[in-house]
Amino acid sequence: MANLFNLTGKSAIITGSSRGIGKQIAYRLAEHGANVVVSSRKQDASEAAAAEINDKVGRNAAIAVACNIGAKEALQNLVDEANRAFGKIDICICNAASNPYFGPMSGISDDQFMKILQNNIVSNHWLINMCAPQMRERKDGAVIIISSVGGLKGSPVIGAYDISKAADMQLARNLAVEFGPDNVRVNTIAPGLVQTDFAKALWENPEILRASTSRAALKRIGQPDEIAGMAVLLASQAGAFVTGQTIIIDGGVMAA
Repeated sequence: MANLFNLTGKSAIITGSSRGIGKQIAYRLAEHGANVVVSSRKQDASEAAAAEINDKVGRNAAIAVACNIGAKEALQNLVDEANRAFGKIDICICNAASNPYFGPMSGISDDQFMKILQNNIVSNHWLINMCAPQMRERKDGAVIIISSVGGLKGSPVIGAYDISKAADMQLARNLAVEFGPDNVRVNTIAPGLVQTDFAKALWENPEILRASTSRAALKRIGQPDEIAGMAVLLASQAGAFVTGQTIIIDGGVMAA
């Protein structure tokens, strides 16, 4: 059974991986044998996360490459550095996202809306299409987009973010159809409320936290590491027949 999750010899890019869900995904991929590129806007934060991962797994599995996902040239540099360090990219995980606005859609500025669409959809499209050609040529690869259960419902306070996350689900479905003949799988993971710095505006609000956890079958908020296992599955042989799917990990909110 362990061989199903063995990622030895694989190399992965994970955006937004200096903290939170992205960092835990990078760690768990490395734990299962992969080499990983830790990336965020800040080089020092990325280096600290990579050093922590290397210390935990007992080998030099992680490198750090700073990247502003909103800049196409920065994404290309990220891909180039990954190829230079590890020789190939087998796994592309689009985790980084932006949400600069909290409130009703009627109050969002054009700049805020455009930043959300750029960083949460267009940048994913750019990065995936920079990584996919080599995967398709080798007839092997996995792409994972970290979406959100918000993409499956409306919200009075994070509507633009939810719109972008719904688009990510469709991006994965479409690319799964395009890349499928070359054995490259594309999926999304849709977390519910998880205790990260990114989601602080939600879980630090007692009313929102109470409403979310009261609806959940497990009656609690999620933790970053509880998302990472699904990324390992989708990146490994265990997920070899899974593509075009959105995997919900929300403690049972949608079920209840």
